Amino acid sequence: MTGLVIDASIVLAWYFADEVSPPPSFMERLVAGPIVVPTHFEAELANGVVVGEWRGRASPAQAAELVTLMKQLAPERDGEGSGDALARILPLARAHKLTVYDALYLELAERRGLPLATRDVDLSEAATSVGVKVLAE
Repeated sequence: MTGLVIDASIVLAWYFADEVSPPPSFMERLVAGPIVVPTHFEAELANGVVVGEWRGRASPAQAAELVTLMKQLAPERDGEGSGDALARILPLARAHKLTVYDALYLELAERRGLPLATRDVDLSEAATSVGVKVLAE
């Protein structure tokens, strides 16, 4: 299977001007193949955007650029993991001290045998510990 799982931290790093964006070579690797995300991805992304606006990191007008970027990336939404949260997601979250949201990314990458692109240190360490390849900048 080809592709990769990306979490919201990667996209938000592109979005916020005060973040250090991933280098172009890393971004090219991300968009080279199919992108897969859990079903909560857009809600998590929207939450990051609105909290960033409250904190003065971005304006509502900039959100239109993010919407355009997401349409271009056209990630595949995988709903399988969210339907079985108690059986698969909770044990991962507990074992690695992750939020359930981050455990959804880990479960998806592990189940589909895909690498994971994240800036989240805890998620990255958990992925490595279960044998999921983490794409590093």
